Amino acid sequence: MLSCKESINDNPIENQAPETHLFLYADSTISQQKSKLQVHWWGDDKDGLVIGYLLKWEGIDNSWSFTKSNDSVFTLPIGTVDTSFTFLVAAVDNSWNNKFDENVYLNGVDIGSEPFVDANNNGIYDEGEIFTDFGSIDDTPASQSFPIKNSSPEIAWNDASVLPERSFPTITIGWDAFDLDGNETIIEIDLALNDTSDFVTLSGSVRLVSLIIDDLKSTQPLMNVFINADANKLHSEKLLNLKLDSVNRLYIRAVDNSGAKSKFVSLPDTGRNWIVEKPKGDLLLIDDYPSGEEITTFYNEKFSAFAFNSFNVFDIEENQLPYESITFINTIKLFKYVFWYSGSKPRMDFTNLITRKFLQAGGKIAYSLTFQDSSSDFDFSLQTVQSFLPVDNFDAEKPLSFLFPGANIISSVEFTDLPDLKTSTTIGFVRTFNPSDISSTKVYDLTSSQLNGKIALMNKTKNLFFIGLPLHQCDASGNVSELLQKIYVNHFGMN
Repeated sequence: MLSCKESINDNPIENQAPETHLFLYADSTISQQKSKLQVHWWGDDKDGLVIGYLLKWEGIDNSWSFTKSNDSVFTLPIGTVDTSFTFLVAAVDNSWNNKFDENVYLNGVDIGSEPFVDANNNGIYDEGEIFTDFGSIDDTPASQSFPIKNSSPEIAWNDASVLPERSFPTITIGWDAFDLDGNETIIEIDLALNDTSDFVTLSGSVRLVSLIIDDLKSTQPLMNVFINADANKLHSEKLLNLKLDSVNRLYIRAVDNSGAKSKFVSLPDTGRNWIVEKPKGDLLLIDDYPSGEEITTFYNEKFSAFAFNSFNVFDIEENQLPYESITFINTIKLFKYVFWYSGSKPRMDFTNLITRKFLQAGGKIAYSLTFQDSSSDFDFSLQTVQSFLPVDNFDAEKPLSFLFPGANIISSVEFTDLPDLKTSTTIGFVRTFNPSDISSTKVYDLTSSQLNGKIALMNKTKNLFFIGLPLHQCDASGNVSELLQKIYVNHFGMN
C-alpha cells in the first residue's frame, strides 16, 4: 500500500497580528475644567489571545502606554486655539518570546521597553522582575480624531457690586469670570474707568479690588488698585480717567490664553448713574439718622458757621455701599475729621468697625447719639459699646429714660471752655454712664428732674468725643455751634 505523508511542521502558519477596534462616547456634559471623553476598545486575534493594548493621544503625549483595560475616561486640555487630538489604540497578543525586550517596535519605530515591575526602583529592568511579555502588535492601530473648540470667556459683576448714586472716590467691587474651556485659561482681567481704551491689566485669577484715589489735590487724579481689597497688595498700574463731581462708569472684561475676549461689561449699567463726589475738605459728617432733612440742615448750618462749607455729608441709609465694611472704612480715611450723628438706633456694626482703625490712622471723631435697650432689631450691650467707646459701664435703665425740654447739660471742671447746653425737645432712650478713668475724662453732667449722671466724655488723647444725646435737640441756648467749633478747632486741632 502506498500513501502520502506530510509533517505538520513542514509548512507552519505564521502568527497573525491582532486587529483593534474602538468607539468613543462624549460625556453628557463638558466639564468646567476639561473636555471629557469615554473611550471603549477591543481586539480580535484569530490565532491567539489579546493580552492588552497600547494607547496614545497624539498632540498630548508622544509616548505609548500599556493597559489591560478595555475602556477609560480621558480629560482633554483645551488649547489656545481650536484644535483636535487623535486617539490611537493597538492590541497586543500572546505570541510572546518568553524574554524581556528592552526595545519594542511598532511599525519600525522603537516605542520603548516592555512594561515591568521595578521592584528595586532603579529605573531599569533587573533579572527576575515581573514583566509583561508582548507578542505581536496590531500594526494598523485603530484611531479616532476628536475636535476641540476654544470658547471665549464670560464675565459679570457680582451681586455685591451695586454702586450707590453717589460715593466718594473709593469703592470696592468684585466680579465673576467663567470660561467653558476651564477657568484657569483666563489669564487677564482688563479694568477701565470711563474709557475702555485706557485699562489696567490684572491677573486672570483676581476677582476683587478696592479702588482709592491717589491724590485728592490732583487736577487729573488717578486711582490706586488694591488686589483683593488688601492694603498691602497695591497693583503696579493706576486707573485713569476719574471724573470728580461727575458721572463715572467702570468697565471690565476677561481675556483667555488664546487671546479671546469677553465683551466689556459696565457698572453701573446704562440705566443708572454713579457720581463720584470730591471731598471739599478734611471734615465728613456722617448722617446716621433714620429720616429728616431738617436735622441734616441743622448740622450743616452749625458747621458752616466755622468750617465754611468745606465739609461733606454722607447719608449711610441712602447710600448703600458695595462691600460696605471695606468701602466705608476706606471712605472715612479720605478725611481727617468725622462727626457722626444718629438717633437711638445707630449703626453699631459700623461704629465698631471704623472707630479704632480711623483713630489709628490719625483721624479724630465725635459722636452724638443715644442707645435704646436691646430689642429684636437693635443689639445693645456694654461689650459692644466698649469696642469703640472708653466707658466702664452704663447706669441702669430707668422706667422713664427720657428728658423733658429744659434739662441742663453742664460742662465739667476739666472742660470749662465748653458751653453749657439745654435740651429743646423731649429726648427718649437717654442713658448716663461712667467714663473709663484710665483712658477718658468726663466732659458733661446731665441734671434734670428725670435723669442725672455723666453724659459726655473725651478720651485722653483728645481724638474722640462722645455725647449721649442728639445735639440737634440740645440747642435751647443756641450754643451747639460753639461747642462743635471748640471740639474740632480747639481740641481736635482742625484748621
